[in-house]
Amino acid sequence: MNKFTILFLTLLLALPVAMKAESAKEKRDDTRYLTGAVPEVDGKVVFSKEFQIPGMSQAQIYDTIMKWMQERLKENKNIESRVVFSDEAKGTVAGIGEEWIVFSSSALSLDRTLINYQITVTCKPGNCLVELEKIRFTYRETEKYKAEEWITDKYALNKTKTKLVRGLAKWRRKTVDFADDIFMDVAVAFGAPDTRPKAEKKKKEEEKTTPSIVAAAGPIIIGNTDKKTDIKVTTTEPANTVPAATLTPATPVGKASSDMPGYVEIDLKQIPGEVYALMGSGKLVISIGKDEFNMINMTANAGGALGYQSGKAVAYCTLSPDQSYDAIEKADNYTLKLYAPNQTTPSAVIECKKLPSQTTPQAGQPRTYVGEIVKLLMKK
Repeated sequence: MNKFTILFLTLLLALPVAMKAESAKEKRDDTRYLTGAVPEVDGKVVFSKEFQIPGMSQAQIYDTIMKWMQERLKENKNIESRVVFSDEAKGTVAGIGEEWIVFSSSALSLDRTLINYQITVTCKPGNCLVELEKIRFTYRETEKYKAEEWITDKYALNKTKTKLVRGLAKWRRKTVDFADDIFMDVAVAFGAPDTRPKAEKKKKEEEKTTPSIVAAAGPIIIGNTDKKTDIKVTTTEPANTVPAATLTPATPVGKASSDMPGYVEIDLKQIPGEVYALMGSGKLVISIGKDEFNMINMTANAGGALGYQSGKAVAYCTLSPDQSYDAIEKADNYTLKLYAPNQTTPSAVIECKKLPSQTTPQAGQPRTYVGEIVKLLMKK
């Protein structure tokens, strides 16, 4: 037999094995990934978990969280992953991360996506609240998706909410697992045992059969009894999340703007956490044109986000399917204005240079525009 015949027979013999493996995947139990697995707050994907640590002061919890977050984000070996805001007096720490989620890996192929996220921790005496939000994916370098448009119940579940949609199943599963992994890291930082399977552990080598404590609803209570860590998982309803927009840092550091009195120009390498927070819960207005009396203004109804591409700060803004997009399609430059709740003047002004679109807009779907940030101004 020639080599082509041998190759054909090899593939033919391998086909039943591959079909059997695929069949096994289809029969997997996806119960934990169904309705409610990807929580939403005011239309935004926000994973959250409350940790109760009786006997620890706010300062002790803050110090533990600050050390953990710095080390956790440093693991990515990526300068874009870092702590971007901290307020010891209020017990708040916020960071942004960028790392890989691997769907599958073999000697011949690697299927993975880059995930960007914001993590915010609010510390109080005896407890802390961890929130994971602003989740975005970059797949194959050019495909970009927001969690709200990709892994929510609306898109990733079938009409009866009983199965995952085939094309989006891996994204939803891996993102839920990613959030659980973050929460387990926090629990371990406070002295809880690591109950993850051996292959997923970061700080323990022993394999345990105990189910993951972070998958349960309600807060995780971590206490110390006779020098042994006692963990109790409650079944009460999750605590209400604290919107990131409530963060109020000190007056931003930067040089005063000559164009806009009362505003300071911010270093784009050190964007304050308040700006990230406003992107999630404030009002985002797109202004096109320089003439105040002939300017086109529109609200980015589907929200926005901040990030970095090739080392440059960028801003994302998304129009809902029913909005007119002609003006921004034609514009080369535009300005984003971020308004805090109940405010009539912008808390931040972001001047952008529109970047070429990497994807073809789909009819009836939100349209996301990416702009390189040229200048960032914040209200004093």
